[in-house]
Amino acid sequence: MALMPNIMRVLCFLGAALLLAACGMADTDQNYPERESRSADPNPTGERETVFGPGGLSIFGDKKSDKGGGGSGIGVNSFLWRASLDTLSFMPLNSADPFGGVIITDWYSAPNNPDERFKMTIYILDRRLRADGIKVAVFKQAKDAAREWLSAVVADDTSTQLEDAILVRARQLRLDTLQ
Repeated sequence: MALMPNIMRVLCFLGAALLLAACGMADTDQNYPERESRSADPNPTGERETVFGPGGLSIFGDKKSDKGGGGSGIGVNSFLWRASLDTLSFMPLNSADPFGGVIITDWYSAPNNPDERFKMTIYILDRRLRADGIKVAVFKQAKDAAREWLSAVVADDTSTQLEDAILVRARQLRLDTLQ
C-alpha cells in the first residue's frame, strides 16, 4: 500500500515530462505561414544594420549626413560636445555622458590661487548648434580661516562667458568641417 503513492507520483512526473517534451515538437512553419512570405534577404537594402540605427555611431560628425546636428550617433550636437571638452580641457573630468549631453568636471584650483577652486557642469540641450543649446553651471569654493572649503559666490557673468567661449569654439569646429 505504501508503494502505490510513490508509483502515482512517478507516473504523474513522467506524464508531465512527456507533455512538456511534446510542446517542442510542433511544426512552427505550419502554425505560422506568414513567415514564408518574408523576403529571403533579411536586409534587402544592403545597408549595414547596427544597434545604433542606420549608419552606425558617429560621435564627431559626418559631412555627408550632417544636417546641422553634428553627428547622428549621440543625442546632442557634436560640435557643442567637442567645443565643451576643448574649452574645459584644463580641468579634470569627473564624468562625461555623450548620449545625455552632460559633462561634469572635478574641482580645480588654479596654481596661482590655491585657496579657491571651481567645479563645472555643462548641459548640452539640443542636437542643433544654437546659442540656447548649452547651459553651464559653475560652482566655487574658498578656504576659510580654518582652512576648510566653503561655498563661495560666483560672479553672475561667469556662466555666460563660458557658454560664449564654448559657442565660439563650436562655430570654429563647424566651419572647419565645411571647408
